Amino acid sequence: MTLTPLSTSSQAGRARLAELRDRFQLADDKCRRQVTDIIQRVRDQGDAALVEYTRKFDSPTFNLDQLRVTDKEMEASYDLVDGDLLGHLRRAKKRISEFHEREREQSWLLTRDDGAITGRLVRPVDSAGLYVPGGQGGSTPLVSSVLMNGIPAGIAEVPRRVMLTPPDAEGGVNPALLVAAREIGISEIYKAGSAWAIAALAYGTESISPVDVVVGPGNQYVTEAKRQVSGRVRIDMIAGPSEVLILADDSAEPDYVAADLLAQAEHDPQALALCICTDRDMAARIATAVADQLRQLERRKIAAHSLAERGALLVAADLEEAMELANQIAAEHLELMIADPFTWLPKVRHAGAIFLGKYTPESAGDYIAGPNHVLPTMGTARFSSALGVETFVKKSSLISYSRKALLADQKAINSLARLEGLTGHARSATIRR
Repeated sequence: MTLTPLSTSSQAGRARLAELRDRFQLADDKCRRQVTDIIQRVRDQGDAALVEYTRKFDSPTFNLDQLRVTDKEMEASYDLVDGDLLGHLRRAKKRISEFHEREREQSWLLTRDDGAITGRLVRPVDSAGLYVPGGQGGSTPLVSSVLMNGIPAGIAEVPRRVMLTPPDAEGGVNPALLVAAREIGISEIYKAGSAWAIAALAYGTESISPVDVVVGPGNQYVTEAKRQVSGRVRIDMIAGPSEVLILADDSAEPDYVAADLLAQAEHDPQALALCICTDRDMAARIATAVADQLRQLERRKIAAHSLAERGALLVAADLEEAMELANQIAAEHLELMIADPFTWLPKVRHAGAIFLGKYTPESAGDYIAGPNHVLPTMGTARFSSALGVETFVKKSSLISYSRKALLADQKAINSLARLEGLTGHARSATIRR
């Protein structure tokens, strides 16, 4: 059996839960050193380093003239994309845009009776870089990543949005990626991947101007590169393997639960597919359904490895315990396949995205529901949120004092400044009497 039910009160169950609570991890030392070297080479050699790495890992005959996607390539991409797919892209774009429009923040002012004015000024960053993985040499284009990362930046009114994605062996980019980018107004696109693409976005090269924010998914080298450039630029998050946690009571449909576990497990061998049941019989039925459906999955080897190495099927005493464990695990995706999910929703404290009811698969959120699919993983949903419009804006405080306001506050400023030993601070207020 691919998944074996474990009681949360058993020794094995408690051990597995302990691992899940403490699953945050960064890249190993070897990866960190390699990424550090890559970033330094891009800083030192610019375009030449990008071309060299691209030739070595993606496209053997790649040259500098191919680095930027041309208008001709962009225009030709529409002839190479199926009309139905274009319609689906536009539908997803509409849904994602409608959702993220609600995230816009307004600047505001607060006026006091003494004439002082304080407030907050909300402004977009000048530029944002979107990284899109190659997807098996370009054969599985991650168009949803283009939409989910690019649309909020557009709604934030970022003036310059630039996309980087690795080329295929012939030096091209899957036309579906180009169409998705064009549909949301991104026309500055470069062919570069992995850690060297992140370095180019953060530090710039002769051809690529640096950006202020870097977002987008990727493997451990991309993630580590983002970690290392964080601080010089803002990043969306340090992301680990994708994960789902399904809470299932005796009203759940075992086949639906199994399908959603496998949908997560097929991502990659490190994906985390978890289920906590409140009924042992239901857990056994889910385990059987997983084994049956696994045989039909195209990526069954990947999914089988993921489930065997990282999956878990736990049986809790009741829904109260299951919900508390879910909050401790703080999963990227939390599915509530229970009788009355909205009744239990107030109990959820920590989750990247919450899917309510048996007709709400996590895949709906991945592509077309509207909320962003760039979500915190590895338990970081305890303190972080989904990517959104706020990722691409910054907020400046506003302060304007009248003479009356300053005179009223001088004593307090003087007292607090002198307490901290900063007499110059005190004088800068008292000199204005």
